[in-house]
Amino acid sequence: MTKLDKQLDDKPTARAITEMAELRIRNLQAFAELRSFNDTGKFLYKHPLISSQSEYSQLEKLLKTNPAEFLRQHKNVADNLKRYKSYLKRDDRKHQRKSDKKNLQRYRDREDLFKLILEQKK
Repeated sequence: MTKLDKQLDDKPTARAITEMAELRIRNLQAFAELRSFNDTGKFLYKHPLISSQSEYSQLEKLLKTNPAEFLRQHKNVADNLKRYKSYLKRDDRKHQRKSDKKNLQRYRDREDLFKLILEQKK
């Protein structure tokens, strides 16, 4: 960006302006990713370098390459949802209630991803 900045000061061209704008957008995306990770501990997966690493894109790729494994993982998520729902009803797990709620939410979020991918597949 510093090289382009000097070029834009001396002899601006349409290509250099476009390239500077694209670099600025990627730079802002990178900072947004870092801010999100710093604030919440989770990435946004908007920046091109990490967008393919999101759980959504991994599951989408798994569905295309290995549908049986995708369905197996979907069943595991459904089973875990049942398990953690029943854990919340048990009196002997009161000391683990907080972690059970957290895990239940995590599996609900993952179930939403599976449903989203399957709905888009139709």
